[in-house]
Amino acid sequence: MLGIILALISGALMSIQGVFNTAVTKASSVWVAAGFVQLTAFLTCIAAWFFTGREPILAFWQAEPKYMLLGGVMGAFITFTVIRAMEGLGPARAAMLIVVAQVAVAYVIELFGLFGMEKEPFSWRRLLGLAVSVAGILICKW
Repeated sequence: MLGIILALISGALMSIQGVFNTAVTKASSVWVAAGFVQLTAFLTCIAAWFFTGREPILAFWQAEPKYMLLGGVMGAFITFTVIRAMEGLGPARAAMLIVVAQVAVAYVIELFGLFGMEKEPFSWRRLLGLAVSVAGILICKW
């Protein structure tokens, strides 16, 4: 149940953040806005680290394989693409497409066991669920 609640909060925060970031972009530029987002996220993480446990800072270097350390680089491009999508499509359409893309890519990762994830068997039900999501986007577009 906690996982469901956290996923719902995450989705809501992502949509709100996209709107906020788009407004910051209008006042500056997309890369300035993305940099500000990453900087404030970094400062928030430092503050949270002080209050939650203080694990060794350099322990992240133990991650294997090393390409797993590219999450922050992806984060910068995620911020950029969300801002541009929200500008071009509006919050609702952008969020729908972003979520469907997330589900599709997550399913492919599970299906093929990519990036060290456990391989899951193919499921027509999951594929149908993804197709229904795409149909929902098409219905909302019209």
